[in-house]
Amino acid sequence: MLSIKNLSKQFGQVLAINDLDLHVGHGETVALMGPSGCGKSTTIRTINRLIEPDKGSIQFDGVDILQLMPDQLRAMRKKIGFVFQHFNLVDRLTAVENVMLGLVMGGLDKEQAYDKALEAMTKVGLESYHSHKPSEMSGGQQQRVGIARALALNPDLMLWDEPTASLDPILVREVLVVMEELAKYRQSAMLVVTHEISFALRVADRIVLMDKGKVVEEGKPSDVFVKPQSEVGRQYKELIEYQMNTSALTLAGKKIA
Repeated sequence: MLSIKNLSKQFGQVLAINDLDLHVGHGETVALMGPSGCGKSTTIRTINRLIEPDKGSIQFDGVDILQLMPDQLRAMRKKIGFVFQHFNLVDRLTAVENVMLGLVMGGLDKEQAYDKALEAMTKVGLESYHSHKPSEMSGGQQQRVGIARALALNPDLMLWDEPTASLDPILVREVLVVMEELAKYRQSAMLVVTHEISFALRVADRIVLMDKGKVVEEGKPSDVFVKPQSEVGRQYKELIEYQMNTSALTLAGKKIA
């Protein structure tokens, strides 16, 4: 479905993506992980050309996205949903109007767009909030509206750019639950840039680790996080072991108390 080859992007003296190869199959959920600044978000933003790479190819269903003219690119973006770090909602519009916006701009009749938007909001558990403005909703709810906006286009590929990064820790879970349900029941492929290890362990078919603009390791979560071959993978393994040990000590302390 998605095939990226020899992708590179440089910002001034910083090489953000360095000759990167990445593949995502039909219906596959791939977690793209690595330390901050390793090029994850830059990579995912090149796929629908929010950032233009310097070289390489991005094939989606056999079409090179980098060769598309503006009208062709707009049509292609309807097949690729994108959920941002920040919600990017229009404050003056209601939740359902925000979800409808892309559909209406794409030429769909307003009544049909409303029905599709409400269906998408139901999928993220927000149908009763359709008339709320963004200012009347929590951060987690606003992000779920952003997810509904992407889902309304019924995309073949969903791109997630650290969708919980802007949320307070207490709100992260409600977004992750929605993402897990979508990964479980949707047929579309998902490429998720995330730091959420537990989410990746539960949901991802494959983990792709990046460092310094390159893919340094990939495989099943049980392989990458149990028997890592890269330094980044070993760091993740140590972090998981630390979290498990901390949890075990906390539980033991409660029993003693």
